[in-house]
Amino acid sequence: MRTLRSQLILSHVLPILLIVPLVGVALVYILETQILLSSVSEEMMQQGLLAAGVASDQPVIWSDAGEAQRFLAVLSLRSVPRMALLDPSGNVLACSDPGDPRQVSQLMDLARLASALNGQEQVQIGYVQSVHAQVVQVLVPVMGPNQQVLGVVHLSQRVTDLQGQFSRLRYMIAGVLGGELLLGVLIGLVLALNLARPLQRVTGAICGVANGGRWEALPERGPEEIRMLLRAFNTLIERLRLLEESRKQLLANLVHELGRPLGALQSGLQALLSGADKDPGLRQELLEGMDGQVGRLRPLLDTLADLHGQVLGTLELNRHDVDAGEWLRRTVGPWRQAAEDKGLKWQLTLADDLPVLKVDADRLAQVLGNLLSNAIKYTQEGTVSVDARVQGEELAIAVADTGIGIDASEQAQIFEPFYRSRRDKRFPQGMGLGLSIARDLVVAHGGRLDVDSALDQGSRFTLWLPLDA
Repeated sequence: MRTLRSQLILSHVLPILLIVPLVGVALVYILETQILLSSVSEEMMQQGLLAAGVASDQPVIWSDAGEAQRFLAVLSLRSVPRMALLDPSGNVLACSDPGDPRQVSQLMDLARLASALNGQEQVQIGYVQSVHAQVVQVLVPVMGPNQQVLGVVHLSQRVTDLQGQFSRLRYMIAGVLGGELLLGVLIGLVLALNLARPLQRVTGAICGVANGGRWEALPERGPEEIRMLLRAFNTLIERLRLLEESRKQLLANLVHELGRPLGALQSGLQALLSGADKDPGLRQELLEGMDGQVGRLRPLLDTLADLHGQVLGTLELNRHDVDAGEWLRRTVGPWRQAAEDKGLKWQLTLADDLPVLKVDADRLAQVLGNLLSNAIKYTQEGTVSVDARVQGEELAIAVADTGIGIDASEQAQIFEPFYRSRRDKRFPQGMGLGLSIARDLVVAHGGRLDVDSALDQGSRFTLWLPLDA
Protein backbone atom coordinates (compact mmCIF):
# COMPACT_ATOMS: atom_id res chain seq x y z
CA MET A 1 0.00 0.00 0.00
CA ARG A 2 2.88 2.38 -0.69
CA THR A 3 1.42 3.96 -3.79
CA LEU A 4 -1.28 6.61 -3.84
CA ARG A 5 -3.22 4.58 -6.41
CA SER A 6 -3.50 1.50 -4.17
CA GLN A 7 -4.54 3.62 -1.19
CA LEU A 8 -7.22 5.37 -3.25
CA ILE A 9 -8.57 2.03 -4.50
CA LEU A 10 -8.65 0.70 -0.94
CA SER A 11 -10.43 3.83 0.26
CA HIS A 12 -13.18 3.20 -2.30
CA VAL A 13 -13.43 -0.55 -1.82
CA LEU A 14 -13.01 -0.89 1.96
CA PRO A 15 -16.37 0.74 2.85
CA ILE A 16 -18.07 -1.53 0.32
CA LEU A 17 -16.36 -4.61 1.76
CA LEU A 18 -17.62 -3.68 5.21
CA ILE A 19 -21.12 -2.54 4.31
CA VAL A 20 -22.12 -4.89 1.47
CA PRO A 21 -22.10 -8.15 3.57
CA LEU A 22 -24.17 -6.51 6.30
CA VAL A 23 -26.59 -5.10 3.76
CA GLY A 24 -26.79 -8.52 2.04
CA VAL A 25 -27.63 -10.37 5.27
CA ALA A 26 -30.26 -7.80 6.23
CA LEU A 27 -31.72 -7.83 2.73
CA VAL A 28 -31.96 -11.63 2.63
CA TYR A 29 -33.62 -11.70 6.05
CA ILE A 30 -36.15 -9.04 5.11
CA LEU A 31 -36.98 -10.62 1.75
CA GLU A 32 -37.35 -14.13 3.19
CA THR A 33 -39.39 -13.23 6.28
CA GLN A 34 -41.29 -10.17 5.23
CA ILE A 35 -41.88 -10.71 1.55
CA LEU A 36 -41.43 -14.32 0.46
CA LEU A 37 -43.15 -15.94 3.47
CA SER A 38 -45.88 -13.32 3.37
CA SER A 39 -46.42 -14.02 -0.32
CA VAL A 40 -46.62 -17.78 0.31
CA SER A 41 -49.08 -17.24 3.17
CA GLU A 42 -51.24 -14.99 1.03
CA GLU A 43 -51.30 -17.58 -1.75
CA MET A 44 -52.20 -20.36 0.70
CA MET A 45 -54.98 -18.22 2.14
CA GLN A 46 -56.50 -17.69 -1.31
CA GLN A 47 -56.33 -21.43 -1.96
CA GLY A 48 -57.89 -22.15 1.43
CA LEU A 49 -60.78 -19.79 0.77
CA LEU A 50 -61.32 -21.39 -2.64
CA ALA A 51 -61.34 -24.91 -1.12
CA ALA A 52 -63.69 -23.82 1.71
CA GLY A 53 -66.11 -22.28 -0.79
CA VAL A 54 -66.29 -25.52 -2.79
CA ALA A 55 -66.50 -27.71 0.36
CA SER A 56 -69.45 -25.73 1.78
CA ASP A 57 -71.59 -26.92 -1.15
CA GLN A 58 -70.83 -30.60 -0.40
CA PRO A 59 -71.91 -31.30 3.21
CA VAL A 60 -71.55 -35.06 2.70
CA ILE A 61 -67.78 -34.90 2.84
CA TRP A 62 -67.91 -33.82 6.50
CA SER A 63 -69.61 -37.03 7.57
CA ASP A 64 -67.87 -39.57 5.30
CA ALA A 65 -64.07 -39.85 5.33
CA GLY A 66 -64.06 -41.64 1.97
CA GLU A 67 -66.00 -38.82 0.33
CA ALA A 68 -63.66 -36.33 1.96
CA GLN A 69 -60.61 -38.12 0.53
CA ARG A 70 -62.15 -38.26 -2.93
CA PHE A 71 -62.98 -34.57 -2.65
CA LEU A 72 -59.35 -33.77 -2.00
CA ALA A 73 -58.32 -35.98 -4.93
CA VAL A 74 -60.74 -34.18 -7.24
CA LEU A 75 -59.72 -30.72 -5.94
CA SER A 76 -56.01 -31.56 -6.53
CA LEU A 77 -54.42 -28.31 -5.40
CA ARG A 78 -50.97 -29.35 -6.45
CA SER A 79 -49.35 -26.06 -5.49
CA VAL A 80 -50.06 -26.77 -1.82
CA PRO A 81 -47.86 -29.53 -0.36
CA ARG A 82 -50.40 -30.61 2.24
CA MET A 83 -54.13 -30.03 2.65
CA ALA A 84 -56.46 -31.63 5.21
CA LEU A 85 -60.17 -31.57 6.07
CA LEU A 86 -61.13 -31.54 9.76
CA ASP A 87 -64.56 -32.39 11.18
CA PRO A 88 -66.30 -30.15 13.72
CA SER A 89 -64.52 -32.05 16.50
CA GLY A 90 -61.06 -31.31 15.06
CA ASN A 91 -60.39 -34.84 13.82
CA VAL A 92 -58.66 -35.36 10.48
CA LEU A 93 -61.20 -36.63 7.93
CA ALA A 94 -58.90 -36.60 4.91
CA CYS A 95 -55.40 -35.47 3.98
CA SER A 96 -53.65 -34.84 0.69
CA ASP A 97 -50.82 -36.90 2.19
CA PRO A 98 -52.90 -39.96 3.26
CA GLY A 99 -49.80 -41.85 4.43
CA ASP A 100 -49.12 -39.41 7.29
CA PRO A 101 -52.41 -38.03 8.72
CA ARG A 102 -51.06 -37.96 12.27
CA GLN A 103 -48.39 -35.48 11.35
CA VAL A 104 -51.15 -33.01 10.54
CA SER A 105 -52.43 -33.31 14.11
CA GLN A 106 -48.91 -32.80 15.46
CA LEU A 107 -48.47 -29.61 13.47
CA MET A 108 -51.87 -28.24 14.50
CA ASP A 109 -51.99 -24.96 16.42
CA LEU A 110 -54.72 -25.90 18.95
CA ALA A 111 -55.57 -22.34 19.89
CA ARG A 112 -56.12 -21.35 16.28
CA LEU A 113 -58.00 -24.61 15.65
CA ALA A 114 -60.37 -23.91 18.52
CA SER A 115 -60.99 -20.41 17.24
CA ALA A 116 -61.67 -21.71 13.72
CA LEU A 117 -64.05 -24.46 15.01
CA ASN A 118 -66.02 -21.79 16.84
CA GLY A 119 -66.40 -19.91 13.58
CA GLN A 120 -65.04 -16.73 15.12
CA GLU A 121 -62.57 -16.04 12.31
CA GLN A 122 -62.96 -16.89 8.70
CA VAL A 123 -59.24 -17.26 7.94
CA GLN A 124 -56.28 -17.78 10.24
CA ILE A 125 -52.59 -17.80 9.19
CA GLY A 126 -49.91 -18.92 11.60
CA TYR A 127 -46.34 -20.14 11.87
CA VAL A 128 -45.80 -23.27 13.96
CA GLN A 129 -42.33 -24.32 15.13
CA SER A 130 -42.34 -28.14 15.10
CA VAL A 131 -39.63 -30.52 16.08
CA HIS A 132 -38.45 -30.78 12.48
CA ALA A 133 -39.01 -27.37 10.93
CA GLN A 134 -41.00 -24.17 10.87
CA VAL A 135 -44.44 -24.61 9.29
CA VAL A 136 -46.79 -22.09 7.68
CA GLN A 137 -50.43 -23.07 8.18
CA VAL A 138 -53.81 -21.66 7.17
CA LEU A 139 -57.11 -22.56 8.89
CA VAL A 140 -60.36 -21.70 7.08
CA PRO A 141 -63.70 -22.58 8.77
CA VAL A 142 -66.39 -23.98 6.42
CA MET A 143 -69.85 -22.61 7.27
CA GLY A 144 -73.15 -24.35 6.53
CA PRO A 145 -76.46 -22.81 5.45
CA ASN A 146 -77.41 -22.08 9.05
CA GLN A 147 -74.01 -20.59 9.79
CA GLN A 148 -72.99 -23.68 11.68
CA VAL A 149 -69.39 -24.90 11.34
CA LEU A 150 -69.27 -27.93 9.04
CA GLY A 151 -65.52 -28.34 9.38
CA VAL A 152 -62.15 -26.70 8.78
CA VAL A 153 -59.88 -26.64 5.75
CA HIS A 154 -56.28 -26.93 6.92
CA LEU A 155 -53.34 -26.02 4.65
CA SER A 156 -49.73 -26.34 5.74
CA GLN A 157 -46.31 -26.03 4.21
CA ARG A 158 -42.85 -26.43 5.72
CA VAL A 159 -40.46 -23.52 5.32
CA THR A 160 -37.81 -26.04 4.33
CA ASP A 161 -39.90 -26.77 1.27
CA LEU A 162 -39.25 -23.17 0.20
CA GLN A 163 -35.46 -23.53 0.32
CA GLY A 164 -35.27 -23.65 -3.47
CA GLN A 165 -36.86 -20.22 -3.68
CA PHE A 166 -34.71 -18.97 -0.81
CA SER A 167 -31.57 -20.29 -2.51
CA ARG A 168 -32.41 -18.57 -5.79
CA LEU A 169 -33.10 -15.36 -3.91
CA ARG A 170 -29.81 -15.57 -2.05
CA TYR A 171 -27.85 -16.29 -5.21
CA MET A 172 -29.50 -13.36 -6.94
CA ILE A 173 -28.71 -10.99 -4.05
CA ALA A 174 -25.14 -12.33 -3.84
CA GLY A 175 -24.74 -11.77 -7.59
CA VAL A 176 -26.06 -8.22 -7.38
CA LEU A 177 -23.83 -7.37 -4.39
CA GLY A 178 -20.85 -9.04 -6.03
CA GLY A 179 -21.42 -6.99 -9.16
CA GLU A 180 -21.69 -3.88 -7.02
CA LEU A 181 -18.39 -4.74 -5.35
CA LEU A 182 -16.72 -5.30 -8.72
CA LEU A 183 -18.16 -2.04 -10.04
CA GLY A 184 -16.86 -0.26 -6.93
CA VAL A 185 -13.37 -1.67 -7.54
CA LEU A 186 -13.47 -0.56 -11.19
CA ILE A 187 -14.70 2.92 -10.30
CA GLY A 188 -12.04 3.17 -7.58
CA LEU A 189 -9.39 2.09 -10.08
CA VAL A 190 -10.54 4.67 -12.65
CA LEU A 191 -10.67 7.47 -10.08
CA ALA A 192 -7.30 6.46 -8.68
CA LEU A 193 -5.75 6.52 -12.14
CA ASN A 194 -7.31 9.92 -12.84
CA LEU A 195 -5.68 11.25 -9.67
CA ALA A 196 -2.39 9.40 -9.94
CA ARG A 197 -1.57 10.22 -13.56
CA PRO A 198 -1.53 14.03 -13.19
CA LEU A 199 0.53 13.68 -10.00
CA GLN A 200 2.97 11.40 -11.81
CA ARG A 201 3.23 13.92 -14.65
CA VAL A 202 3.90 16.75 -12.22
CA THR A 203 6.46 14.67 -10.32
CA GLY A 204 8.19 13.67 -13.52
CA ALA A 205 8.21 17.27 -14.78
CA ILE A 206 9.64 18.57 -11.46
CA CYS A 207 12.34 15.89 -11.52
CA GLY A 208 13.09 16.84 -15.11
CA VAL A 209 13.50 20.51 -14.17
CA ALA A 210 15.69 19.55 -11.19
CA ASN A 211 17.89 17.42 -13.45
CA GLY A 212 18.27 20.10 -16.09
CA GLY A 213 15.55 18.92 -18.46
CA ARG A 214 13.24 21.01 -20.59
CA TRP A 215 10.83 23.43 -18.95
CA GLU A 216 7.43 22.51 -20.33
CA ALA A 217 4.03 23.56 -19.06
CA LEU A 218 1.51 20.79 -18.36
CA PRO A 219 -2.17 20.71 -19.38
CA GLU A 220 -4.42 21.68 -16.49
CA ARG A 221 -6.86 18.78 -16.30
CA GLY A 222 -8.44 16.74 -13.51
CA PRO A 223 -10.10 17.64 -10.19
CA GLU A 224 -9.91 21.20 -8.91
CA GLU A 225 -7.10 20.45 -6.46
CA ILE A 226 -5.03 18.77 -9.19
CA ARG A 227 -5.68 21.70 -11.53
CA MET A 228 -4.47 24.07 -8.82
CA LEU A 229 -1.27 22.03 -8.45
CA LEU A 230 -0.74 22.02 -12.22
CA ARG A 231 -1.45 25.75 -12.36
CA ALA A 232 1.12 26.37 -9.63
CA PHE A 233 3.68 24.25 -11.50
CA ASN A 234 3.03 26.10 -14.76
CA THR A 235 3.38 29.41 -12.93
CA LEU A 236 6.69 28.21 -11.49
CA ILE A 237 7.90 27.23 -14.96
CA GLU A 238 6.91 30.64 -16.29
CA ARG A 239 8.77 32.35 -13.42
CA LEU A 240 11.85 30.22 -14.11
CA ARG A 241 11.73 31.24 -17.76
CA LEU A 242 11.48 34.89 -16.79
CA LEU A 243 14.38 34.54 -14.37
CA GLU A 244 16.48 32.85 -17.05
CA GLU A 245 15.63 35.58 -19.52
CA SER A 246 16.39 38.18 -16.85
CA ARG A 247 19.74 36.55 -16.14
CA LYS A 248 20.67 36.68 -19.80
CA GLN A 249 19.43 40.27 -20.01
CA LEU A 250 21.46 41.19 -16.93
CA LEU A 251 24.62 39.80 -18.47
CA ALA A 252 23.91 41.62 -21.72
CA ASN A 253 23.24 44.88 -19.86
CA LEU A 254 26.39 44.50 -17.77
CA VAL A 255 28.46 44.00 -20.89
CA HIS A 256 26.80 47.03 -22.44
CA GLU A 257 27.06 49.27 -19.35
CA LEU A 258 30.67 48.29 -18.62
CA GLY A 259 31.80 48.15 -22.23
CA ARG A 260 31.36 51.83 -23.05
CA PRO A 261 33.23 53.39 -20.09
CA LEU A 262 35.94 50.72 -20.14
CA GLY A 263 36.41 51.24 -23.88
CA ALA A 264 36.69 54.98 -23.32
CA LEU A 265 39.19 54.42 -20.48
CA GLN A 266 41.26 52.10 -22.64
CA SER A 267 41.30 54.64 -25.48
CA GLY A 268 42.43 57.38 -23.10
CA LEU A 269 45.18 55.21 -21.63
CA GLN A 270 46.45 54.26 -25.08
CA ALA A 271 46.51 57.90 -26.07
CA LEU A 272 48.50 58.78 -22.96
CA LEU A 273 50.90 55.88 -23.54
CA SER A 274 51.36 57.02 -27.14
CA GLY A 275 52.69 60.40 -26.04
CA ALA A 276 49.58 62.47 -25.45
CA ASP A 277 50.83 63.11 -21.91
CA LYS A 278 53.51 65.44 -23.33
CA ASP A 279 50.81 67.93 -24.27
CA PRO A 280 49.49 69.40 -20.97
CA GLY A 281 46.18 70.51 -22.45
CA LEU A 282 45.45 67.18 -24.18
CA ARG A 283 46.58 65.27 -21.11
CA GLN A 284 44.21 67.27 -18.90
CA GLU A 285 41.33 66.72 -21.31
CA LEU A 286 41.99 62.97 -21.45
CA LEU A 287 42.23 62.66 -17.68
CA GLU A 288 38.99 64.59 -17.18
CA GLY A 289 37.23 62.36 -19.70
CA MET A 290 38.55 59.24 -18.00
CA ASP A 291 37.41 60.57 -14.64
CA GLY A 292 33.95 61.14 -16.08
CA GLN A 293 33.79 57.57 -17.37
CA VAL A 294 34.81 56.26 -13.95
CA GLY A 295 32.08 58.42 -12.44
CA ARG A 296 29.56 56.79 -14.79
CA LEU A 297 30.59 53.41 -13.41
CA ARG A 298 29.75 54.43 -9.85
CA PRO A 299 25.89 54.22 -10.18
CA LEU A 300 26.25 50.81 -11.78
CA LEU A 301 28.43 49.58 -8.94
CA ASP A 302 26.00 51.06 -6.38
CA THR A 303 23.13 49.24 -8.07
CA LEU A 304 25.03 45.95 -8.01
CA ALA A 305 25.93 46.52 -4.35
CA ASP A 306 22.27 47.13 -3.53
CA LEU A 307 21.34 43.97 -5.43
CA HIS A 308 23.91 42.04 -3.40
CA GLY A 309 22.49 43.43 -0.17
CA GLN A 310 18.95 42.68 -1.37
CA VAL A 311 19.82 39.04 -2.08
CA LEU A 312 21.61 38.60 1.26
CA GLY A 313 19.00 40.58 3.17
CA THR A 314 21.66 42.98 4.50
CA LEU A 315 20.38 46.39 3.35
CA GLU A 316 21.74 48.83 5.93
CA LEU A 317 20.25 52.20 6.82
CA ASN A 318 21.97 55.24 8.25
CA ARG A 319 19.06 56.88 10.02
CA HIS A 320 19.03 60.45 11.26
CA ASP A 321 16.43 63.17 11.79
CA VAL A 322 15.31 64.67 8.47
CA ASP A 323 12.89 67.56 7.86
CA ALA A 324 10.70 66.01 5.18
CA GLY A 325 9.78 69.33 3.53
CA GLU A 326 13.32 70.66 3.17
CA TRP A 327 14.65 67.26 2.16
CA LEU A 328 12.04 66.86 -0.60
CA ARG A 329 12.70 70.34 -2.07
CA ARG A 330 16.42 69.64 -2.14
CA THR A 331 16.07 66.11 -3.53
CA VAL A 332 13.62 66.72 -6.38
CA GLY A 333 15.22 69.99 -7.53
CA PRO A 334 17.58 68.45 -10.12
CA TRP A 335 14.75 66.34 -11.54
CA ARG A 336 12.67 69.44 -12.21
CA GLN A 337 15.36 70.67 -14.56
CA ALA A 338 15.50 67.26 -16.30
CA ALA A 339 11.71 67.27 -16.81
CA GLU A 340 11.66 70.83 -18.16
CA ASP A 341 14.58 70.08 -20.48
CA LYS A 342 12.40 67.35 -22.04
CA GLY A 343 9.50 69.79 -22.45
CA LEU A 344 7.40 68.36 -19.63
CA LYS A 345 5.37 70.32 -17.08
CA TRP A 346 6.56 70.07 -13.50
CA GLN A 347 4.34 70.23 -10.43
CA LEU A 348 5.47 70.03 -6.79
CA THR A 349 2.88 70.08 -3.99
CA LEU A 350 4.12 69.87 -0.39
CA ALA A 351 1.83 70.13 2.61
CA ASP A 352 2.70 72.67 5.31
CA ASP A 353 2.69 70.12 8.15
CA LEU A 354 5.33 67.71 6.86
CA PRO A 355 7.03 66.07 9.86
CA VAL A 356 10.60 65.35 10.87
CA LEU A 357 11.40 61.69 10.27
CA LYS A 358 14.25 59.47 11.40
CA VAL A 359 15.24 57.97 8.05
CA ASP A 360 18.19 57.35 5.75
CA ALA A 361 17.96 60.40 3.53
CA ASP A 362 20.40 59.11 0.90
CA ARG A 363 18.56 55.80 0.51
CA LEU A 364 15.18 57.50 0.18
CA ALA A 365 16.69 59.95 -2.31
CA GLN A 366 17.74 56.90 -4.31
CA VAL A 367 14.11 55.69 -4.23
CA LEU A 368 12.73 59.05 -5.36
CA GLY A 369 15.42 59.33 -8.01
CA ASN A 370 14.41 55.99 -9.50
CA LEU A 371 10.70 56.91 -9.52
CA LEU A 372 11.32 60.35 -11.06
CA SER A 373 13.78 58.97 -13.61
CA ASN A 374 11.17 56.46 -14.80
CA ALA A 375 8.43 59.09 -14.84
CA ILE A 376 10.47 61.40 -17.04
CA LYS A 377 11.73 58.60 -19.30
CA TYR A 378 8.29 57.11 -19.98
CA THR A 379 6.45 60.42 -20.44
CA GLN A 380 6.69 61.97 -23.90
CA GLU A 381 4.43 64.92 -23.15
CA GLY A 382 2.34 66.10 -20.25
CA THR A 383 3.12 66.48 -16.56
CA VAL A 384 5.38 64.96 -13.92
CA SER A 385 4.26 65.76 -10.39
CA VAL A 386 5.39 65.15 -6.80
CA ASP A 387 2.90 65.36 -3.95
CA ALA A 388 3.62 64.90 -0.23
CA ARG A 389 1.18 64.99 2.67
CA VAL A 390 0.41 63.30 5.98
CA GLN A 391 -2.38 60.75 5.92
CA GLY A 392 -3.21 59.21 9.28
CA GLU A 393 -0.03 57.83 10.84
CA GLU A 394 1.92 57.83 7.57
CA LEU A 395 3.68 60.25 5.23
CA ALA A 396 2.58 59.70 1.63
CA ILE A 397 4.94 60.84 -1.15
CA ALA A 398 3.42 60.35 -4.61
CA VAL A 399 5.22 60.57 -7.95
CA ALA A 400 2.79 60.76 -10.88
CA ASP A 401 3.13 61.12 -14.65
CA THR A 402 0.99 61.14 -17.77
CA GLY A 403 3.14 58.63 -19.65
CA ILE A 404 2.55 55.25 -21.26
CA GLY A 405 1.32 53.59 -18.08
CA ILE A 406 1.63 49.98 -16.92
CA ASP A 407 -0.67 47.12 -17.83
CA ALA A 408 -2.62 45.68 -14.87
CA SER A 409 -1.18 42.21 -15.50
CA GLU A 410 2.37 43.57 -15.06
CA GLN A 411 1.90 45.75 -12.00
CA ALA A 412 2.66 42.91 -9.59
CA GLN A 413 5.82 41.97 -11.53
CA ILE A 414 7.52 45.33 -11.98
CA PHE A 415 8.97 45.10 -8.46
CA GLU A 416 10.70 41.80 -9.23
CA PRO A 417 14.46 41.82 -9.94
CA PHE A 418 15.43 42.03 -13.65
CA TYR A 419 11.82 42.31 -14.81
CA ARG A 420 11.42 44.45 -17.90
CA SER A 421 8.02 45.40 -19.25
CA ARG A 422 7.10 44.28 -22.74
CA ARG A 423 6.69 48.00 -23.57
CA ASP A 424 10.30 48.68 -22.50
CA LYS A 425 11.61 47.73 -25.94
CA ARG A 426 11.57 51.42 -26.79
CA PHE A 427 13.72 52.09 -23.69
CA PRO A 428 16.35 49.32 -23.56
CA GLN A 429 18.53 50.99 -20.93
CA GLY A 430 18.84 49.62 -17.41
CA MET A 431 18.84 46.18 -15.85
CA GLY A 432 15.36 46.01 -14.34
CA LEU A 433 16.62 46.45 -10.76
CA GLY A 434 15.55 50.00 -9.89
CA LEU A 435 12.00 49.36 -8.68
CA SER A 436 12.97 46.14 -6.94
CA ILE A 437 15.69 47.88 -4.92
CA ALA A 438 13.45 50.91 -4.32
CA ARG A 439 10.71 48.74 -2.85
CA ASP A 440 13.16 46.92 -0.55
CA LEU A 441 14.60 50.22 0.68
CA VAL A 442 11.10 51.48 1.51
CA VAL A 443 10.24 48.21 3.28
CA ALA A 444 13.49 48.49 5.25
CA HIS A 445 12.13 51.81 6.55
CA GLY A 446 8.94 50.05 7.67
CA GLY A 447 6.89 51.46 4.80
CA ARG A 448 5.50 50.30 1.48
CA LEU A 449 5.52 51.27 -2.19
CA ASP A 450 2.26 51.14 -4.17
CA VAL A 451 1.45 51.68 -7.84
CA ASP A 452 -1.74 52.81 -9.54
CA SER A 453 -1.57 52.81 -13.32
CA ALA A 454 -3.43 52.19 -16.56
CA LEU A 455 -2.19 51.86 -20.13
CA ASP A 456 -1.72 55.22 -21.88
CA GLN A 457 -3.09 57.05 -18.81
CA GLY A 458 0.06 57.46 -16.77
CA SER A 459 1.27 55.99 -13.48
CA ARG A 460 1.24 57.04 -9.84
CA PHE A 461 3.74 55.53 -7.40
CA THR A 462 3.09 56.27 -3.73
CA LEU A 463 5.78 55.90 -1.08
CA TRP A 464 4.27 55.38 2.42
CA LEU A 465 6.50 55.99 5.44
CA PRO A 466 5.35 55.56 9.07
CA LEU A 467 5.69 58.72 11.15
CA ASP A 468 7.15 56.80 14.08
CA ALA A 469 9.80 54.98 12.05
